[in-house]
Amino acid sequence: METVTVSPKYQVVIPASVRKERHIRPGDRMAVIVKHGVVHLVPIRPFAASKGMLRGAKPDLTELRDHTDRN
Repeated sequence: METVTVSPKYQVVIPASVRKERHIRPGDRMAVIVKHGVVHLVPIRPFAASKGMLRGAKPDLTELRDHTDRN
C-alpha cells in the first residue's frame, strides 16, 4: 500500500508506481468522490477512450429482471 502526505497547500503526489499502472499523465483530470468517509480519485477519460473496452465480454443474462419482477 502506497502512502502520501498532504502538503500545506492540501496537495498530494500520486506515487510513480500508481501513475504508471493507471496511465495517469500530467494534465489529466480527476473526479474526487467521497463515499463512506473514503476519498476516491477517479481519472476522467474521454468517452472515445472507452471504445472497445468490453469487446469479447460475455454478459451474464441470468441476472436480468423478468416479468415476475414487475408489479
